[in-house]
Amino acid sequence: MNLVMVTALGVGGATVLGALIGFIFKNLSHKFSDVILSFAAGVMLAASILGLVLPSIEYGGKYGLIIAVAGIFVGAVSLTLIDKLVPHLHQIVGTDLEYHSETNVDKVLLFVIAIAIHNFPEGIAAGVGFGSGNVNHAFMIAGGIAIQNIPEGMVIIAPMLAAGISPLKTFILAAITGVVEVLGTLLGFYAVSVATVILPFALAFAGGTMLYVVSDEMIPETHSHGVQRGATYALLLGFCFMLISDYYLG
Repeated sequence: MNLVMVTALGVGGATVLGALIGFIFKNLSHKFSDVILSFAAGVMLAASILGLVLPSIEYGGKYGLIIAVAGIFVGAVSLTLIDKLVPHLHQIVGTDLEYHSETNVDKVLLFVIAIAIHNFPEGIAAGVGFGSGNVNHAFMIAGGIAIQNIPEGMVIIAPMLAAGISPLKTFILAAITGVVEVLGTLLGFYAVSVATVILPFALAFAGGTMLYVVSDEMIPETHSHGVQRGATYALLLGFCFMLISDYYLG
């Protein structure tokens, strides 16, 4: 349990670390942030497949493949429903916004809500990973999510500051998105600990949510500022990084 708690704090703390970096480097170029976020997308893609989907098939036994496919789609559909039911924005667009207008503050806050929404299932994925008993896989999943959280924490700082939100409130809001992930990690761990029978489905569900976030959020965002080729190779690099890590540590 102590290991899970430390991991939960590490995953959530990565967002806070990214936020602190964001305060230092407020004017990150789209090219830099897209490449870093693409690397993180590759890491999450590999972690979801190697650490969640494949173990789901393994632990599911005779019906492992069916359980995995069902879990993946239920996870993805769940996030789709959340996207539709909870008001939020996927990204802040446009460079000619009236940064101090109330409307833009609302848009920025909705953007922060979007990050919090998707941090929760990511946290669940990190917690569920420990339920498999494979600590190396659990660390791989948590590490992949943490790597993704750093650039995510970085990019939310500048829009909030530019919209006129005070530095203290900006930091608190960024930290809250990390706290959401800590709660998700603990929930995921407790869920599979109390009912191990749900482990195969829970693993696939968590994998489905991560795959959804990568495809629906991260890849489109990193391909919308003219650095698609660099973003693609950064994703491949992140994927291979986790593939090599799994080979030597798994």
